[in-house]
Amino acid sequence: MKAIIAATIIGVVLMFTGILVKEKKGIATLAAILFFLLLGVNIWELSTLDANQPQAFFNNMLRIDRYSVWFNTLMTACTVLYVMLSGREIQKVGIHVSDYFALMSFMLVGLYMLSGYSNMLVLFLGIEIISIPQYILAGSDKKNLKSSEASLKYFLMGAFTTGILLMGITLLYGASGTFDIARFTFLQADSLNPMALCGIIFLIIAFAFKVSAAPMHMWTPDVYDGSPTPFTAFMSTVVKAAAFIAFIKLFHISFNSLSGHWTMIIAVITAATLLVGNVTAVFQQSVKRMMAYSSIAQAGFMLFAVLSISATSWQGLIIYAVSYTVATMGVFAVLMKLKDFTYDGFNGLAKREPLLAFVMTIFLLSLAGIPLTGGFMAKYFMLTAAVEQGQVLWLVIFALLMAAISVYYYFRVIIAMYFKQGSPEMSSPVTAGDRLVLVATAALVILLGVAPGLLLKFI
Repeated sequence: MKAIIAATIIGVVLMFTGILVKEKKGIATLAAILFFLLLGVNIWELSTLDANQPQAFFNNMLRIDRYSVWFNTLMTACTVLYVMLSGREIQKVGIHVSDYFALMSFMLVGLYMLSGYSNMLVLFLGIEIISIPQYILAGSDKKNLKSSEASLKYFLMGAFTTGILLMGITLLYGASGTFDIARFTFLQADSLNPMALCGIIFLIIAFAFKVSAAPMHMWTPDVYDGSPTPFTAFMSTVVKAAAFIAFIKLFHISFNSLSGHWTMIIAVITAATLLVGNVTAVFQQSVKRMMAYSSIAQAGFMLFAVLSISATSWQGLIIYAVSYTVATMGVFAVLMKLKDFTYDGFNGLAKREPLLAFVMTIFLLSLAGIPLTGGFMAKYFMLTAAVEQGQVLWLVIFALLMAAISVYYYFRVIIAMYFKQGSPEMSSPVTAGDRLVLVATAALVILLGVAPGLLLKFI
């Protein structure tokens, strides 16, 4: 609860900072300091929380336990890393820099609500608090028609999905008479209420849109490609992790006993997401658009956490969320240094900027799931959880085949950097600070692959 209040205050402060401070660099520096303070508040809340006694707020509508606070702390740390990697690029997007940082702070409020909700109304509020700022950030580049198109498409699709989400919540309330996710009465009934089953299906559709799972993924490539690149990095990482924590919490806590009714639906969606994301990414000519389809493929692996009802899936979600977020932010940080986002734009990067090429290679190897990187351990935990489930071994084999395909389009970038001739144009100089943060990010990716237990011992 402390983090929710702090993030709200920080968002309001940043909004008014834009009126008082006109220098963009000063606003970005202040935002970085405030996000560091927010991280400190999360650590403080984690240290004071009783592991065996979750805190309840607002008539038990919000329950803060150790897992949710640890997840909040990690995602806030990733946000701090994001600001350090992309702060200068955010300043170039438009004139309302303070508003951009304020919207990100409000999005963290939504994330904190989604990690701790125990009532469907709080779930809805959290999703909307995260979604509405995204529509604004997607269209923040007023000079780019593709940005406006991305914002409009995202808003229309998001509004339609919100209706589906509300319909699902309404049906569950009609079947049980409560919004409390732990007290749905149809769970104890001898036969499943058809109204409740329809509500569950509506919620699956709504969440599939939020996490860009097939076949509700059609908005993702155009929105990610059209949005300003710094905001694409945030939307495809921290925001997606927030949607997944809400997804797994609802289906594991509320619908655990009904898993026989929805497991196969999630399994088919997972298979379709892996297939569409990986196969389509192979044919992309823009690295930024390839990363959009890559995020769809990564969502397919994260769906294993929802599919597999076990402690391993909850642990795996933490590791996957952090590993995927750090590696993807690193890729976009390098991408923002280049003018040309096509594969040809990376030709010869290893000769011009050896350090950029080296850290980019580490990030791509992690996304591909190569051993000794965080991505490998993330995929390992996801597939282990599915094997423990025991009902979807065919999906595990299929996921391994799709992971093999993903190696191709990730290695295309590595081959372009190291084995092709060219002189890539840089959009901005690479400073000593940039190099330091990128090296630290790459080291973190390796550390997550070597010692994933560092993330698990606090749960």
